[in-house]
Amino acid sequence: MSIVIRTLSERVFEIIRERIITGELPTETPLRQDALAAELGVSKIPLREALGRLQQEGLLTSQANRGYMVRALCAGQAEEIYALRLAIEPAAAAYAAQVAGPPGRDAAVQAFERLDCAAGSNLAAVAIRNREFHVALVRPGDRLLTTQLVERLSILAERYVVAHLAPAGRDARAHQEHRALLDAFLARDGARLEALLAAHIGATLADLREQFGAS
Repeated sequence: MSIVIRTLSERVFEIIRERIITGELPTETPLRQDALAAELGVSKIPLREALGRLQQEGLLTSQANRGYMVRALCAGQAEEIYALRLAIEPAAAAYAAQVAGPPGRDAAVQAFERLDCAAGSNLAAVAIRNREFHVALVRPGDRLLTTQLVERLSILAERYVVAHLAPAGRDARAHQEHRALLDAFLARDGARLEALLAAHIGATLADLREQFGAS
């Protein structure tokens, strides 16, 4: 029974997570757990497990007597997430590029290809593949804490990635930048990779600042 519950919880987690990332669920409005469980055809046990995981990922908040709510996007959180990414990710990827063995290099290529295939599909899928690609540039460094931090920040950034890619033309620019990142990684050019990744993350933050300023 526990295996079945965990499987249901994982599926419910994925469904609700996609709805949050794409903006289908309204922010700062209590989720109607009874209605959600009925719609998904599950009991409250796997639903609550999924909601708890989403809260741990920073996508939901909870308040006494109100339950779970989708955390709203905000300029302050974007600034914090991307400042931390800039402080950690470029240098970590540069180091990983220089020490990566064949498995790590292959994984980076495969992550890029999956991201490329996801282009044009729903933005939630693109955001997930984007996160996987960025983590794949860092993981070969075999620095567990650094990789965990980069992955955690990438998870928190996914909704902002969706918001960033919404305007026309952004996806094409992102593809070109990701291709350049992969080329530098495969060339073991740590200095170039660090500079490109800092510019890539910084440009996304600049776009988000403009979008939040216009809203």
